[in-house]
Amino acid sequence: MFGNWLKTSILMAGIVALFGVVGGALGGQQGMLIALVFGGAMNLWAYWFSDKAVLKMYRARPVDAATSPYLYNIVRDLSQRAGLPMPRVYIIDEDQPNAFATGRNPEHAAVAATSGILRLLDERELRGVMAHELAHVRHRDILVSTIAATVAGAISALAQFGMFFGGRNGNGQRANPVAQILVMFLAPLAAMLIQMAISRTREFAADRGGAEISGDPAALAGALLKLEASVKGIPLHAAEEHPATAQMMIMNPLSGNSLRSLFSTHPSTQERVARLRALQ
Repeated sequence: MFGNWLKTSILMAGIVALFGVVGGALGGQQGMLIALVFGGAMNLWAYWFSDKAVLKMYRARPVDAATSPYLYNIVRDLSQRAGLPMPRVYIIDEDQPNAFATGRNPEHAAVAATSGILRLLDERELRGVMAHELAHVRHRDILVSTIAATVAGAISALAQFGMFFGGRNGNGQRANPVAQILVMFLAPLAAMLIQMAISRTREFAADRGGAEISGDPAALAGALLKLEASVKGIPLHAAEEHPATAQMMIMNPLSGNSLRSLFSTHPSTQERVARLRALQ
């Protein structure tokens, strides 16, 4: 638990520093100060509200035992096996099969699955996937991933905003246009690299934790193979609109045509499957 809090603190500090760099490049010392204040405020907002923001981005709808007994009962059973509080359960009306978990801690967690994954996977495989998401909850790394997703998008928006409206340094002169162009491209890249640094190892840990919760590593391995074969051919529109959230998914949702797909936050499916099969 301490390790995740340390990771979260380092992430937040890095994000504030990145905001400062962007602000300084676009507006000199004054721009840096404004961006640092904005970055700090963004961190506080992300801590409390980023899960709600991500669920809204995906137009996720809450379900319960009456409206979606199949998914809800699977999550409830796995939560009990994991010794976790029952999370909120959501369905995303998208054809691409995928799922994610969000929230600042196990007491305020949510799991979301697309309608596509409910159609694609059998019950054993779906249990494996939801156990994977609950492992993220149990490891308390859902806060890290949600903050990273929300703030990475904000950094990209800040860079584009500054480029569009221009900036002035402390002497009232216009900021260097070359620096502005570099910031516009490098700031989103830096945000993606931050996400990559924290996401890949989390997926291996969540696969192992999910296998322990479900007691069925083969089912999760089979689900990952099915997901990889299906995800590439079906777009997930919300993920394409908000690519910073891609690292939250159990499988990279971005199309191969996206530049961001080159900086995948997910390890290879083959390696994940090999590790799961080794647990058997």
